[in-house]
Amino acid sequence: MRKTFGTGSVWEQKLGYSRAVQVDNTLYISATSASGENGIVGSDFYEQTRFILQKLETVLADAGFALADVVQSKLYLTDISKWEDAGRAHGEVFGEIRPTLSLVHVLPFLDPEMLVEIELVAQKSAS
Repeated sequence: MRKTFGTGSVWEQKLGYSRAVQVDNTLYISATSASGENGIVGSDFYEQTRFILQKLETVLADAGFALADVVQSKLYLTDISKWEDAGRAHGEVFGEIRPTLSLVHVLPFLDPEMLVEIELVAQKSAS
């Protein structure tokens, strides 16, 4: 079984991707930034990470998953020296769940106000 989830973003159509793709009991979520209705939300790594994780919790819920189902998390940071700020926000959400984690240092994103992107993989136990 394969099911796609979108947000209606023009970028999804232009670039040919989905916000999330579910294959059987696994949900793969595209890298997500702190973009909101009025631009980028948050001016530092902690704030942007918190906002992104809130957005991703909604994506998970819309697909019938929960934060507790997350098995892998990847944080893409434009300044790796700020890993502790992003990590603190990540730990507040995933401290008890403890998915795998990658911290990846990247070049600036298309919008220089974007400091963080997060990609998740979630899996439900087979029923």
